[in-house]
Amino acid sequence: MTTSTARVRTPQAERSRAMRERLMEATIECLAELGWARTTTTVVSRRAGVSRGAQLHHFPAKLDLVLASVEHLTDRRRDEMTRAADDLPTQGRTRAVLEILSEHFTSPVFTAALELWVAARTDDELRASVAPLERHIGRETHAYACQLLGVDDAVGDNRAHVQATMDLLRGLGLAETLNDDSKRRAVILDAWADTLDARLERKQ
Repeated sequence: MTTSTARVRTPQAERSRAMRERLMEATIECLAELGWARTTTTVVSRRAGVSRGAQLHHFPAKLDLVLASVEHLTDRRRDEMTRAADDLPTQGRTRAVLEILSEHFTSPVFTAALELWVAARTDDELRASVAPLERHIGRETHAYACQLLGVDDAVGDNRAHVQATMDLLRGLGLAETLNDDSKRRAVILDAWADTLDARLERKQ
């Protein structure tokens, strides 16, 4: 068999990584579309095109799969926001930052996480696992917002203003899960950008 006709084999580690990626992406899709109760490991493995045995090898339980998926896809979304930040304009930067952050809170990852948080409200075991992840993601998103806005949250009232921004965006993201709220959201973000520009103490 010549080199040109030889079958190229994908390394096992790469195949395993790709399979995990498919499972996690399928999990987010199912949570966003079907909700927590209807997102089963069987449904996820079928959507991902992965055998049940392989899925159980990587993620023995539904909770393992869901928590890993939310954290992984949140990290990937953060990387996407980082790339988008490279093109931020000088004029109107704050409004552009709010748009980047708003896209995170209206993404399928946020909708999937929302399903998880709601389910955890009345499930003590689930809440014990979800709460630390929610705090971790919250801290990371807050720090990233400070970075994009160019502020030190230890200065003046910056921390309160950035936290208010996160709460505002989370609420607008929640509204988006029920209806297309893009027009109202744009008006609110325009006004909030002006408020931040007037109140934030920027790095020199």
